[in-house]
Amino acid sequence: MFARSIAFAVFVVCASSALAQESAVPAQQIFHAAVARGDEKSVVTLLDKGIAFDTRNAQGETALLVAVQNGRKRMAELLIARGADINAQAQNKDTPWLLAGARGQTAMLAAMLPKGPDYRLRNRFGGSALIPACHYGHVEAVRFLTQKSKIDVDHVNDLGWTCLLEAVLLGDGGPAHQEIVRIVLAAAANPNLADRDGVSALAHARKRGQGAVAKIIADAGGK
Repeated sequence: MFARSIAFAVFVVCASSALAQESAVPAQQIFHAAVARGDEKSVVTLLDKGIAFDTRNAQGETALLVAVQNGRKRMAELLIARGADINAQAQNKDTPWLLAGARGQTAMLAAMLPKGPDYRLRNRFGGSALIPACHYGHVEAVRFLTQKSKIDVDHVNDLGWTCLLEAVLLGDGGPAHQEIVRIVLAAAANPNLADRDGVSALAHARKRGQGAVAKIIADAGGK
């Protein structure tokens, strides 16, 4: 009898401890987890209960940035509709707008554009949303950014590269990067802005054996 009483007491203590730990989970953590897994019902419930949609985690990331990280388009649209800040910058300098460009998430970019991207904000490499989009070969995102937004196609990042230089230096010269080079040049990117060593995009393309890319740049006046 005594042993059973002790066992029951231990069970009660353990159960109480587990419940205490569960209740101690910060609402922000629960909110961000629901966003990450695309649980719209839970997110709406938490928002309706008053949780701040721009509450940040330990890395300074907002729920909208978490949605972008996890490719949750519907969740991003829900948060944007509720007023989430598309320009909220995390500790690593990512913003929802900047990261959506880098990830090639064109639909998210389109949802954010009416909310007013801050084109002055830069990622950790000093780049815009356009430069990494060119790097990773995100053709439709590049098309959207150059044709629909007011992004600077000749912005130079901390490495000394424009979007055109990045497309050549970090691209593979294949069809996607060829199309990206065409798009940025059509958007009036300067084909002759050289890197810090004075090497042009055309020279880099030739050096890397990117013949098709080199021809596109040369035809646009590149030297």
